Amino acid sequence: MTSKKVTTLQFATLPSYQANLDRLIELIKAHQSSDIIIAPEVILTGFDYDYFDEAASFYDYAITSLRPLIDHQMLILTLIKATPQGIVNRGVVMHKHQIIYSQDKAKLFRLGDEHRFFVAGKSEHISKFELNTLTYGILICFELRFKELWQKLEGCDIILIPAKWGKPRKSHVETLSRALAIINQCYVIVSNASDEDMAKSSAIIAPNGDVVMNDRLEAISADIDLQEIKKMRRYLDIR
Repeated sequence: MTSKKVTTLQFATLPSYQANLDRLIELIKAHQSSDIIIAPEVILTGFDYDYFDEAASFYDYAITSLRPLIDHQMLILTLIKATPQGIVNRGVVMHKHQIIYSQDKAKLFRLGDEHRFFVAGKSEHISKFELNTLTYGILICFELRFKELWQKLEGCDIILIPAKWGKPRKSHVETLSRALAIINQCYVIVSNASDEDMAKSSAIIAPNGDVVMNDRLEAISADIDLQEIKKMRRYLDIR
């Protein structure tokens, strides 16, 4: 396969966890032809610190609800999850009705008090993973700012960024994600929330830096040409 259809979601988190899950399921069903679907960070619950245990307990129900829907495509999202070490913000990749990869957010956003509620994952657990001859990586929101994490994902064909990035720093997420695509000569797919205080800026970014983005949409889709990765790396050999 030389191309993939990608859909990045961009919708707001409502107070009702079930309503958020229902909306996510609607959007997945509406984009069944997509090979990759990515949702914003903690889209199902938000950072609901007042009801943090309830948010964490929603994890199993959400995964059980989503599992039957995800067959040929990949679904990427993050959820709040209770572990023996504490509550984490876990990024998961679902494919063929299973979780094929998971990664806990290692760089917590202290400005948003994440460090007071979450246990940080380990940076050394951030790694590349492979599926059907392609190499993927995940950075969760704030992790996009750390150059040492960019280095861990060198060689990826596609980097996925589920985010809940604030409106005051809108230019930052757009600049950093585009720079990551250019420096790594890969596709970068950003999914950010559209809450009133969020930046939106969900995007599908090509290895040459071209951007598909539309802040007015709840779902942004594009066909990506995988040959562009090889072409760009041959054209500008920086390795």
